Amino acid sequence: MRKLLVTGHTGFVGRTVQSVLNANRDPAQWRIATLPDGFDIRSPALHAHVGDIRPDAVLHLAGLTSVGESFREPERYFDVNFNGTWNLLRALRARAFTGRLLFVSSGDCYGLVPESDLPIVETHPLRPRSPYAVSKVAAESLCFQWAQTERLDVVLARSFNHIGPGQDVRFAVASFAQQLDEIRRGIRAPRIVTGNLNVTRDVTDVRDVVRAYVSLLETGRAGEVYNVGSGRETRIADVLDMLVAQAGVLPQIVTDPARVRSDEQRRAVADVRKIAAETGWSASTPLATTLRDMLDDFPQRTAH
Repeated sequence: MRKLLVTGHTGFVGRTVQSVLNANRDPAQWRIATLPDGFDIRSPALHAHVGDIRPDAVLHLAGLTSVGESFREPERYFDVNFNGTWNLLRALRARAFTGRLLFVSSGDCYGLVPESDLPIVETHPLRPRSPYAVSKVAAESLCFQWAQTERLDVVLARSFNHIGPGQDVRFAVASFAQQLDEIRRGIRAPRIVTGNLNVTRDVTDVRDVVRAYVSLLETGRAGEVYNVGSGRETRIADVLDMLVAQAGVLPQIVTDPARVRSDEQRRAVADVRKIAAETGWSASTPLATTLRDMLDDFPQRTAH
C-alpha cells in the first residue's frame, strides 16, 4: 500500500482526508502518514520526519486559512504558508523524494473577478486581495519553480469554498449551522447575525473536495493547476434558508454592517471542466445533505 504524507492532518480538511480514506478498504488505496499533532511546518525537524516516513506522495494542507485574520497578522500568514511550504520542499529534496506533491491553494488567489469572466478558469490572472491570498500565490509560484528547476512532480489545486461537518465556526456557513443548532436546542435567542447574504459562492462538500485531491494525486498532470469546486453558483441567502428549514426554527435574520465589505466579490463560480476532463472527478454530494450533516454535527461536538 502506498504511503501518503498529509500535512495539516488535524485541520478541517485534514481530518476529513483521514475519515474518507480510512473508510475505503481498497488495499490499492493510500495509507495515511502524519506529522506529530501540533507540528510546526516551519520546523527544521521536518527533514527527519520526512526521512522516517519516506512517503510515496504528499498532500500539503498545513497552513493558515482565515482571510480576516491575515489582515491582522500578515507576517505570520506569509511565514507559515510560504516559508512552511519552502521548508517542506527542502525536506523532500534532502530525502530524495521522487513521488508527487499536491499543493492545496485557493480560489481566493484570483481576487476580484469581473462577472463577465465567470466562471473562473485556471488561466485567469491572479490578483490577490488579502495577505492570505498573497501567501498562497507566492507558495504556488515556489512550487511551480521547483517543478521546473528541481524536476519535482507537483500538482496545484485551487479550491473554492468547501463546507461540511467539523468546519471551524469562523466560516460563515458553519457559523450559521452552529447558531441554528443552539436556537433549536433553546440555548440561544432566535436571532442570527450575518454579513452580506446577497453574494454567490461556489460551495462544495469537503468530502467531495478530498476525493478531488485523491483524483489529482492519481491522474492529475504534473505542473498543472486545477480548480476544485462544484461548478455551481449558490446564493448565501439560499444556503441560510435551507439551513433554517432543516433546523425547523424561525429566527430573526440581522445583517451586521461591520461584516459587509463594499469591495466584496458579488458573484463567484469555478470553471471545473479541466479537472472533470482529466480525472473524471465532479462534486456529487447534494447541498442539502451537506447542510443536514453540518447541523447534526454540532450536538456531537458539544457532547464531547
